[in-house]
Amino acid sequence: MRIFVTGAAGYIGTAVVRELIGAGHQVVGLTRSESGAQVLEKLGVEVVHGVLEDLDLLHSCAATSDGVIHLAFNHDFSNFGASLATDLRAIEALGEGLAGSGKPLVITAHANGKASEDAVLAFIEQGVRASIVSLAPSVHGEGDKGFVPQLIRIAQERGSSAYIGDGTNRWPAIHRLDAAVLFRLAVESAPAGSRLDGVDDEGIPFSDIAGVIGRHLDVPVVSISREEAQASFGFLSVVASLDLARSSKATKELLGWKPVQLGLLADLEQGHYFSKYH
Repeated sequence: MRIFVTGAAGYIGTAVVRELIGAGHQVVGLTRSESGAQVLEKLGVEVVHGVLEDLDLLHSCAATSDGVIHLAFNHDFSNFGASLATDLRAIEALGEGLAGSGKPLVITAHANGKASEDAVLAFIEQGVRASIVSLAPSVHGEGDKGFVPQLIRIAQERGSSAYIGDGTNRWPAIHRLDAAVLFRLAVESAPAGSRLDGVDDEGIPFSDIAGVIGRHLDVPVVSISREEAQASFGFLSVVASLDLARSSKATKELLGWKPVQLGLLADLEQGHYFSKYH
């Protein structure tokens, strides 16, 4: 297949591109930066320079592909509403480019992104094999810039690794290479309307994550109250208190997906998350 990938040069995107090419697919990758273009060219990707706001470009790239994986998203938490609106318009352009073809459009779920999910599913009636991948909040591996590196930075700066209350609230996680396999399987064969759970660790107690971080940074591991969480975690305080356990049993059965990479705690034990602090 000739697969158009938005966000192809990103943390997850590069893993997806490698997985697709390794399985014999041809990849056309959207990137907005010259450095991203250089990364993609080395991987053997046909590079398209552009941004999500260029709807005509998205439409034409989708129309000339055998399928689309939409990974790009502007993670601007200061104006998240605008990021969601951009995502919705991009999905509409991609879907219109595929309308009537029976070809796949795989998107990534985002918090409060129901409008985008509704939009992609609406294209099923227009002959698009639409599916949604909902990744765990922690997509871990080398190069991670998400929640876990933020927790490590906060623990280093504050001199302690904290969890809230008894720390039994659970975080699901997925290794980026296992996530990449899931995206490949989705574009190849996910039935229209599939909602796919990108989860391997179904629920790690937050206190266990804090414990590994504390040990590697050689700082105490402490319980804090919900009232103290804002001062400790800042914008992560809400996420750090949630119990987010999820199962991917149905996804594994549907697609034959079998995560094989290290779980989050084992990945943290590898040490690469802490190399900058030693």
